[in-house]
Amino acid sequence: MTAPGADRAPGDASRDSGDASRVPGGPSRAPARVVFAAAHVVADPLADVSPDGPAAVDWEATLAFRHHLWAHGLGVAEAMDTAQRGMGLGPEGAAELIRRTAAESRSVGGDLACGAGTDQLVPGASRAEVVAAYEEQLELVESCGARPILMASRALAAAARGPEDYAEVYGRLLRQAARPVILHWLGPMFDPALTGYWGSTDLDAATETFLRVIAERPDRVDGVKVSLLDAGRETALRRRLPPGVRCYTGDDFHYPELIEGDEHGHSDALLGVFDPLAPLAARALRSLDEGDPAGFRAVLDPTVPLARHLFEAPTRFYKTGVVFLAWLAGHQDHFTMVGGLQSARSLPHLRRAYELADGLGLFPDPALAEARMGQLLAVYGGRGAYADTAAHDVREARA
Repeated sequence: MTAPGADRAPGDASRDSGDASRVPGGPSRAPARVVFAAAHVVADPLADVSPDGPAAVDWEATLAFRHHLWAHGLGVAEAMDTAQRGMGLGPEGAAELIRRTAAESRSVGGDLACGAGTDQLVPGASRAEVVAAYEEQLELVESCGARPILMASRALAAAARGPEDYAEVYGRLLRQAARPVILHWLGPMFDPALTGYWGSTDLDAATETFLRVIAERPDRVDGVKVSLLDAGRETALRRRLPPGVRCYTGDDFHYPELIEGDEHGHSDALLGVFDPLAPLAARALRSLDEGDPAGFRAVLDPTVPLARHLFEAPTRFYKTGVVFLAWLAGHQDHFTMVGGLQSARSLPHLRRAYELADGLGLFPDPALAEARMGQLLAVYGGRGAYADTAAHDVREARA
């Protein structure tokens, strides 16, 4: 298979080399924010697999993309929902992904956090089985030397009878964790099976349970990853966290304002949208490191329309747009996803994602991106007026 970016024009690699001040091993400067990009996986397009079978992963391209994120100074959040965890990538594939990425992170000193969940369970699992499944995956992540992320569990959502069950399960896990963990609250817009997480569909009540779990063992909680797409609710929760517990925003709609923060504090970040936005995110974060919040917002605010488009309802299919942009940017040589999820977004949706990303200057090789967009339109939309109009619109926008 072609190595990622091998069909770029000569010299284009320099445009994707990252910011030296944020590259591991570069000049030391304490970052203003701790930032993880949740990374996607690259499928093997030549594998003879079915959509409901085990995922076939192109490991070379998948790991090369992690190095791309580290080169920009971002941490990698591995085996999360952006990696199609539970939407094509099964528990065995996730475990292999964690092991391989952990080995790569050690080779470059890249920051790494990995998801520990319960996706090895069959429907109808008991609370005891949920705890055992979490323990198994937590041990794997810790043995690899990565920061654990206790992912929201579909099995726990199905087995729990109320808030006390969540408090019991998480309390047990926190007591035995070898290092502080990140707690993960993923809203139902990302996964409908998580409706009513923390024991209530009333978000105020759920928040109280969440905060009680943290308050009982704050020394075992590095931070919380909140993905509710509600900036006001995240800000209010952030202000109530115990000292030393970080709030990692997972809000792919309001991330600039949440990361910038206010007089009472700020959010760090663990974001799927930073997978395609890594070069711009790195540039913006450098401004924040240098005490220039206006410069940070000047770079990051214009990315929000693209983020909102990628994460529009049904939000859980944002992974398709993320992988699509990775293909256009030259990070992989095909637009195939595990589980066949490349079909989850419409052609007009993908065309608009291309236009917005191109308008941001996000593609290292704009000609390559345009050619690949044309190929997609030729295969799925015909080369008639629709394809010609798309190319014309982009050329006009550049002019």
